[in-house]
Amino acid sequence: MRDAQGDRRLTLGGHDHEGDREHDHDHEHDAHSHGSGEHEHHHHDHSATPLKRLAWAFGITAGFMGVEAGVGWWSGSLALVADAGHMLADAAALGLAMIAQRIAARERTHDRTFGYRRAEVLAAFVNGIALALTAIWVFYEAASRWSSPPHIHAGAVAITAAVGLLVNLLSATILSAGKGGHNVNTRAALAHVISDALGSVGALLAAAAILLFGWNRADALISVGIGALILWGGWRLVRDTSRVLMEGSPAQMDLAVVEATILDVEGVAALHDLHVWSISEGFDVLTVHVVIEPGHHGIEVAAAVNRRMRKDHGLSHCTVQPEAPRDERLVTLRRGPA
Repeated sequence: MRDAQGDRRLTLGGHDHEGDREHDHDHEHDAHSHGSGEHEHHHHDHSATPLKRLAWAFGITAGFMGVEAGVGWWSGSLALVADAGHMLADAAALGLAMIAQRIAARERTHDRTFGYRRAEVLAAFVNGIALALTAIWVFYEAASRWSSPPHIHAGAVAITAAVGLLVNLLSATILSAGKGGHNVNTRAALAHVISDALGSVGALLAAAAILLFGWNRADALISVGIGALILWGGWRLVRDTSRVLMEGSPAQMDLAVVEATILDVEGVAALHDLHVWSISEGFDVLTVHVVIEPGHHGIEVAAAVNRRMRKDHGLSHCTVQPEAPRDERLVTLRRGPA
């Protein structure tokens, strides 16, 4: 079905800057509608605020990490070394997040039409793997030290763990400050720092058990708990980021509800090839083919679907392909009288 206004295609904007621009192309004689104010350029605001938070947290974490690791080896405390290892993973996470933030801010190119937003997700995925490897090492060391508990300078462990707790709380405050400007990496870094604060609490408890009861195995036992925290954080990051990398539908999106919303739009008879996925956090994309009921205009129906997607599901980057009913695609040719 060709638009009666000529060879023009309608591009629908989620944000109307210069009015709706109309142009038309045919996909098996159908109109094709894009609903996104960012379809042309994908300008997403990568505020400097998250980057500054990450930089401050990185400096504080990396600065104290060496101190905690040194005291941990000298005192013989695996709990403190594990906490330092967690801090190392945090520092690596923060460093990767800062690099990814810079990369993600680049403009899109002809080779990468969605830009570099996936860099953030890749960085978070690597962070999750690093945490899991750290946890495995802690479990191994804890098993070894449970059978042969070493002598531990509990006083030094307690002081260092207390300072480490304060450092983690300071980093957490910096990362969580402000009402806006948060993304997947700032939240991932905040999760690292909070779990690391729990690790410092665990090291304090181990030191207290050794000082009060002389139970050196408490250090290995607490280390297992810290390792479990590290492993859980790593698993969550790998799970969430792999969902994006494998182009699964967003976790908060019920595809059955989205389908019902589209079918509820006036003029939609049926749909097929419905896909919803994430380019990165907060940048979800939908594509769908809708079959138009007789008597309705394909472009108008596509526009209505786009509006419902924005209103009901917060999807502003939608590509809707209207199609004529199958019986209307065919033209019956009859042979005239001989």
